[in-house]
Amino acid sequence: SFIVQNKNMPSFLDELNEVQRAAVTHENGAALVVAGPGSGKTRVLTYRIANLIEQGVAPWNILSLTFTNKSAKEMKERIALVVGEERAARVWAGTFHSIFARLLRGEAAKIGYTSNFTIYDSEDSKSVLRTIIKEMNLAKETYNENAILSRISSAKTNLISPKAYEQNNELMVQDQSTKRPFIYKIYQEYLNRCKRADAMDFDDLLYQTFILLHHNEDVLAKYRARFTHFLVDEFQDTNYLQYAILKKLAKYPGSAENICVVGDDAQSIYAFRGATIENILNFEKDFSGLKVFKLEQNYRSTPHIVGAANEVITNNRRQIQKTIWTEKPEGQRIKVIKSQSDQEEAKRVADLIIEQKNRNHLLNSDIAILYRTNAQSRTFEEALRRGNLQYRVYGGMSFYQRKEVKDVIAYLRLITNSNDDEALRRIINFPRRSIGDATVDKLSALAGEKNQSLWATLPMYEGTPREKNALQNFIALMTTAMQRAQKANAYEMAQFIVKQSGLLDTLKLDTTLEGIGRLDNVNALLDAISEFVNNDEIIDEATVPDKLLPTYLQNIALVADFNQNDGENKSTDVITLMSVHSAKGLEFKSVIVSGMEEGLFPSFMSQDTPEGYDEERRLFYVAITRAEQFLALTYATSRYRFGQMKFAEPSSFLNEIDAKHLEGMGSLSGFKKADPIIERARITGNFKPLNRASTAPIDEKDFKPSPTEKIKEKQNVMHLRFGKGEVRSIEGGKDNPIAAIYFEDTKEVKKIALKFAKLQIME
Repeated sequence: SFIVQNKNMPSFLDELNEVQRAAVTHENGAALVVAGPGSGKTRVLTYRIANLIEQGVAPWNILSLTFTNKSAKEMKERIALVVGEERAARVWAGTFHSIFARLLRGEAAKIGYTSNFTIYDSEDSKSVLRTIIKEMNLAKETYNENAILSRISSAKTNLISPKAYEQNNELMVQDQSTKRPFIYKIYQEYLNRCKRADAMDFDDLLYQTFILLHHNEDVLAKYRARFTHFLVDEFQDTNYLQYAILKKLAKYPGSAENICVVGDDAQSIYAFRGATIENILNFEKDFSGLKVFKLEQNYRSTPHIVGAANEVITNNRRQIQKTIWTEKPEGQRIKVIKSQSDQEEAKRVADLIIEQKNRNHLLNSDIAILYRTNAQSRTFEEALRRGNLQYRVYGGMSFYQRKEVKDVIAYLRLITNSNDDEALRRIINFPRRSIGDATVDKLSALAGEKNQSLWATLPMYEGTPREKNALQNFIALMTTAMQRAQKANAYEMAQFIVKQSGLLDTLKLDTTLEGIGRLDNVNALLDAISEFVNNDEIIDEATVPDKLLPTYLQNIALVADFNQNDGENKSTDVITLMSVHSAKGLEFKSVIVSGMEEGLFPSFMSQDTPEGYDEERRLFYVAITRAEQFLALTYATSRYRFGQMKFAEPSSFLNEIDAKHLEGMGSLSGFKKADPIIERARITGNFKPLNRASTAPIDEKDFKPSPTEKIKEKQNVMHLRFGKGEVRSIEGGKDNPIAAIYFEDTKEVKKIALKFAKLQIME
């Protein structure tokens, strides 16, 4: 029975504070747990699941969704400590993508796929798009596959089909403005190609799940009956599509609406990935009987750090009101470090780290340097090397993105799914077997005519005797492999293919250091597959997992947190260098937030919209709250950007922190806070909620820039982007005059080089 409890086990509820316990034991209806940084949200989430099981809810009726495999694994481990491994294993816990991929595997036939469909990564998707763009005779410079893929991804995330895309005036106007009016056609053809190849990209794992549930009442009823309790971690990071699926499963006439979401609106920082803060802000409107629990006690940081975080985030316009507090000792004030250049900034940071290691006995692994953009890491790397300080940069190429690894995996994918065109393209001539690009192009055209996969087209190709012989050998190799894969495990198949394809022999011919490294990577992949085959862990409540290729390929396709810079630094005692986005969810004894300058943090790309500015402030809030004991904020008055030395002003965010928390703020005296930005309609390349019209603030046809030499102080001017403004001052020489202009819409002064400005004098 799943209701039996170990009477000798101390009650896990005793480990919780009053609010945590209330959130864990709340029984019926919707619940929103607003969890501030360091407030124990993971404990609340896992103990809530454990409590549900202890109260008699069957583990397989619980669906728990997270954003990383690491979080899902940690959750199951924590639940197992309370209710035992057997019951914990039967909870449906995983990432959105892994859970819905699993659901789709069982229901694929309902939407025209097989259960062995391939999961395309971004490189596969871009390869498909390159082929389509080439076949449509579109300019590849204009129709950049990265931009097109992002556009298609945004459309899917907003549940916009190709037909709906074409009929949406706002989107079509945006595409016309970027001189890419045929995106909707590319989108439609991209969906066709994926369907033909029996493949889904990562967005499809959600998009096709929604389509499956929307068009198949029997499937929807099945999973509504299966899942009686829903839990979502990091709810502020969900996008429109993820929330739409959740509502389909959890909110319907007669449902108990037993959904508990945990998150922090103040840590919503992934709008560029499609996440929308509206989900958490509007949750109460969607679930009227909602119970809200606010976890406001911080167990991580000192009062100075917590106080600074509170003061910063109060400046955001829309938020769920809360005040984070801590019982920790006061600790040191936050250091503010001013430097004359980015090189000096890096040197002073290295000096600070050496001081902290000596004075406070910190390990390298206790320290993190955070930055707004990855490009900032270079100067810190150089300074840390000079100081003989061990470090690791997070955000490099993952193991599974390396060419030789992707080549082996492409062979394995084609063995599993012969319709996988992108896998076939990758390896049909690697190692070289006299099947060149021209041959592949002809095969692709023939496949298009026949409306079938490349693999099905291979025997029909009428080429030279040499080409036909090469193709026949390739067909024979892969046919043998496909037959063996019916019974052989994933490791046996991987060994077979790297040897029989000639891939291993080809790599052995390269005796350079790079070649040896590539061979080592293939051997490491074989080791990983062997480990998979020999691992008998029960992954879910269904059965002990099989050891065949499809299961292995699904596992690695869904791994989101690959090892970074694998092999470069085996030591675990290293200083961490990473972007603030990458640092979310982590904590360190000492954190240094660098580049605190206007235009860098907050980013210049965010400063002309209120939503963008608020998101930058949330990002700064995340950066501050990574620190446990020591926090430093650094800025330079000049740095190299885009190949030129640029002068910089301290970030306006610094002056949102009360001076009582800071040490070294004297240099900022008199520097003003940013005035609030007033919202105005605008067209961007990103998707906005489509229930309102967006128009450009000024009609370009009516705009006529005035000659630069006629711009004078105290004049009223119009700017295409920023609207109406008043020229407050003009500085600099005749060759490069710079105007300080106060703009009414944004309520702030911007400095603009007149020779680039395009200003229209208003009479």
